[in-house]
Amino acid sequence: MTDRLIIFDTTLRDGEQAPGFSLRVDDKVRLARQLEALGVDIVEAGFPIASEADAEAVRRVALTLKRPVVAALARCIPADVDRAGQSLKPARRSRIHTFIATSDLHLAKKLRISRATCLDAAVAAVSRARAYTDDVEFSAEDATRSDRDFLCRVIEAVIDAGAGTVNLPDTVGYSTPDEIGGFFRDILSRVPNAGHAIFSAHCHDDLGLAVANSLAAVAAGVRQIECTINGIGERAGNASLEEIVMITRVRSDRVLVGTDIDARELFAASQLLTTLTGEPVQANKAIVGRNAFAHEAGIHQDGMLKDRRTYEIMRPEDVGVPHTTLVLGRHSGRHAVQTRCEHLALTISREELDDVYRRLVALAETRKHISDDDLRALVAAGRPVSSSSQVQELALHEAGYGFGV
Repeated sequence: MTDRLIIFDTTLRDGEQAPGFSLRVDDKVRLARQLEALGVDIVEAGFPIASEADAEAVRRVALTLKRPVVAALARCIPADVDRAGQSLKPARRSRIHTFIATSDLHLAKKLRISRATCLDAAVAAVSRARAYTDDVEFSAEDATRSDRDFLCRVIEAVIDAGAGTVNLPDTVGYSTPDEIGGFFRDILSRVPNAGHAIFSAHCHDDLGLAVANSLAAVAAGVRQIECTINGIGERAGNASLEEIVMITRVRSDRVLVGTDIDARELFAASQLLTTLTGEPVQANKAIVGRNAFAHEAGIHQDGMLKDRRTYEIMRPEDVGVPHTTLVLGRHSGRHAVQTRCEHLALTISREELDDVYRRLVALAETRKHISDDDLRALVAAGRPVSSSSQVQELALHEAGYGFGV
């Protein structure tokens, strides 16, 4: 078992399947380059059988990337496996990721096949994939809702057939961390040849537990996590790559395996994805959201100005964010206002500070953001006017910013 955590990025495949997040081929290649700079171990570039564009994207990404393994998804169907293998030909290091559902619900209602047919298809697909690459991953779709005995039979068989990675997804995000931990511990103890494969977790966020479930899987022995930039993906999304990575850094006392990710590239990856898709990150998103390193409350700002460790458990520059932001608003304190004035080379007395602070709080009741220009105008509005031109300028500021007593 590896002593580090393998990061399998599926932004270009599962992430791109989310409504509103589709990417053109050139966009996929551009984002794949950023993923390589980030240091992910595996880039799942697409699902070649799905469309000509997906097949071309896999081929282009395979041609472009030098370090990461490039993976392509395939159902346990011969044509899928062949299409994936052909698309991956230019790759320096390739992986075919083949999957089939194993839960009785999916077998009966979606695939309409028996357990025996499912088992045969899984083994045949893995064997066929091995003709294209030595690196084959098998996924048991809806694994966490599958009959445990049958699932163990499938896993044992695909490992014997040559699967080096076995992924057991929580496809519909139904599990809780204690369940996921028990699930993987049970599987790893019951499958006789489990030691011949790396086990992987692919958790969805339908109940907001994708990251927590992924970490519970790691604690149970999983050594590959499938995740996406900004946590995008089907429905509520996948486990967030940036959250997984930074938890391993900040809480290395609890998560005893690390990654090879260059965390300083996390923010750049997040920003590139939002640029390419036009879909913004929610403001309070951990690690990469606009407010992740922003502080407005006066008590927090005062603590930050004295020692940033009082309210930040990581440095913004560690994840590629330029700096902490002390947001000026109605919850801000005088210390933050004075510090911002100093940064703007505005020298003010204690009496002026009190007056500016009072006006700033009043202004913040009517607008969400107080800019540096707003602060300059507040300082100017409280000072004596010495010329007619300044009277006119001040009048304009008063009208534009709503100052007054």
